[in-house]
Amino acid sequence: MLTAIRFVKGRDSGVKDAGAKGFNPGLIVLLVVGGLLLVFLIGNYILYMYAQKTLPPKKKKPVSKKKMKKERLKQGVSAPGE
Repeated sequence: MLTAIRFVKGRDSGVKDAGAKGFNPGLIVLLVVGGLLLVFLIGNYILYMYAQKTLPPKKKKPVSKKKMKKERLKQGVSAPGE
């Protein structure tokens, strides 16, 4: 009976030591993935701000003569030559 009690005591203290020995692997994975996501988002923001400062403004598409004529007629100004 005494050996059974010693066995249980020894096993119990071993379980306590195993839990205090290292970090939870799920927590490590969560921290790594969260850190990578944070670095990705911050990097994208920095690149966006850099591009806004350095790249020239986007050119607008040229408006066709047909569309210009329609717009003038809508505003009430007659097109020249008509």
